[in-house]
Amino acid sequence: MLRLTEIKLPFDHAPDALPAAICKTLRIPATALLRHTVFRRGVDARKSHAIVFVYTCDVEVADEARLLAKFKDSPRLSVAPDMAYRFVARAPETPLAERPVIIGMGPAGLFAGLVLAQSGFRPILLERGKVVRERAKDTFNFWRKGVLDPESNVQFGEGGAGTFSDGKLHSQIKDRKHYGRKVLEEFVKVGAPPEILYVSKPHIGTYKLIGIVEKIRAEILALGGEIRFQSRVDDLEIEAGQVRGVVLAGGERIATRHLVAAIGHSARDTFEMLHRRGVAIEPKPFSIGFRLEHPQALIDRGRYRKDAGYPLLGAADYKLVHHAGNGRSVYSFCICPGGMVVASASETGRVVTNGMSQYSRNEPNANSALVVGISPEDYPGGSLAGIAFQRFWEARAFELGGGDYCAPGQRVGDFLAGRPSTVWGAVRPSYTPGVKPCDLATALPGYAIDALREAIPAFAKQIRDFDLADAVLTAVETRTSSPVCLRRNPDDLQSVNVRGFYPTGEGAGYAGGILSSAVDGIAVAEAVALSIS
Repeated sequence: MLRLTEIKLPFDHAPDALPAAICKTLRIPATALLRHTVFRRGVDARKSHAIVFVYTCDVEVADEARLLAKFKDSPRLSVAPDMAYRFVARAPETPLAERPVIIGMGPAGLFAGLVLAQSGFRPILLERGKVVRERAKDTFNFWRKGVLDPESNVQFGEGGAGTFSDGKLHSQIKDRKHYGRKVLEEFVKVGAPPEILYVSKPHIGTYKLIGIVEKIRAEILALGGEIRFQSRVDDLEIEAGQVRGVVLAGGERIATRHLVAAIGHSARDTFEMLHRRGVAIEPKPFSIGFRLEHPQALIDRGRYRKDAGYPLLGAADYKLVHHAGNGRSVYSFCICPGGMVVASASETGRVVTNGMSQYSRNEPNANSALVVGISPEDYPGGSLAGIAFQRFWEARAFELGGGDYCAPGQRVGDFLAGRPSTVWGAVRPSYTPGVKPCDLATALPGYAIDALREAIPAFAKQIRDFDLADAVLTAVETRTSSPVCLRRNPDDLQSVNVRGFYPTGEGAGYAGGILSSAVDGIAVAEAVALSIS
């Protein structure tokens, strides 16, 4: 198979236009094209009057060698890479006395568990929260009634934080071993839409993710894995620099010499325990800001102009960056087209926001995080100072929102003018339990407020009416990524100072999102498999 890139066609092209374009590009007759499949399809909307789909296709032709020689100087044609997944090791025939243990069942933990189970290692997965459907009930109860369960919420439970999100399955990581393809194929195998294999920005949405997570769990169990819910790890046993086991909240000890820590970015008590046990941990940069809501129709018009609303284009998204005069970078993050802002607290007395969309993306508002980058210099105080920094601003949001898990919010026009909001305009905030209009000037550090006030009008030069006076800012977004990094060796992926301890995923500081976390989980599973075998 050959791979042909940069095939551009009008977004409303006829079904037979793609094979015709392939033949025209390769300068071959239609009879010479034996087969083609779409590997990637993206949207190029840079010229709003001429929006195009950009295809990458894998093609089979009658004489590949001749065609490769003919296009040897063209970067658009090459041999298609072999992306089939191959297991690096298999479990020994004799059952292991101490099975590998995985803490956490977010994307990294799930795929570490799946690959180890598929390789015959019968892993034990420990999840502090509940099964995904029970967790969903607790989460919806929090959104409706403001009753928070600190062990079962947007952050904790089967599926991880990504379950209550837009379900984005794209990443900018370098994936030379094509682990991402395995992730997508596993999702499709258990019911995800096949289009996620080729659209440039695939997503699934919360309701579809719930069923997918359940089916991955079922496969792990069918392959001999063991899964324990409501099993929080409270301690780690280390002897002479080697992991020897974990202790659960109820006092039970599980012996293991291979421990995968896929704990997520909000497992603050676990970070504190690991720090007490001397595991190498250091602060890292992350970002803080607000959720910003616009009418989805405004974003569609800004990106697609006269073609806004065309079904094949779907709900438009955006990606914006501004370097403020005070040296801070402001950027949009985790946009949820046709979605809603969701309550994402995992600790009492704090307010945290995030964004979520369903697969249809048909809610009236678009929302994204509008955040400001910060570094450990902004929160001095040691390895866990970033956690204290997050908690301070989450508690401040709780206070500004009225102390009942309502979030504080402000109209963009009022925010830019420096006056409090008292009523909402045309854009109604989607966050539940509710949003209290107020002044957000004290909801973030002064440097962040200044940078955001500069960035929003600058973004309006790229997307018309981005600074719409009635658009809504909701505070506070603090969980953009982990505030810590659990340091590991680049070769065997074990902790730099504890043998048999494998940090992975977003919480450990090695990923950012569903796909990259799952990919990192696969890499760590392979490291564990090679270590055992």
